[in-house]
Amino acid sequence: MQIDFKYSALIIIISALATFFTRAFPFLLFGRKKPSKTVMYVGSYLPGAVIAILVVYCICGGGMDMHTLLPKVIAGVLVVVLHVRKRNNLLSIGLGTVVYMALVQLVFV
Repeated sequence: MQIDFKYSALIIIISALATFFTRAFPFLLFGRKKPSKTVMYVGSYLPGAVIAILVVYCICGGGMDMHTLLPKVIAGVLVVVLHVRKRNNLLSIGLGTVVYMALVQLVFV
């Protein structure tokens, strides 16, 4: 199957516009004024809640047997320890991903 250049360019342009407008929407909505206390409250707690939901989803997805659960727990503990000690998101998430993939591909085959 061959996809032509126009189709690919159209997909890229639409994706770029959608990304731009979703990022610009809050500034269009609120302008330069300070958001309300409710928006500030939700904005302060929502990132942590989303991360907690993603962690539970990732650990529980794919089964709960030791073959699939143990690599997730090992990599998760590594991410938490690295993040607490180094406070570097790229390092903790990146190394946790590498360790998880190594465990799944090489150890828990």
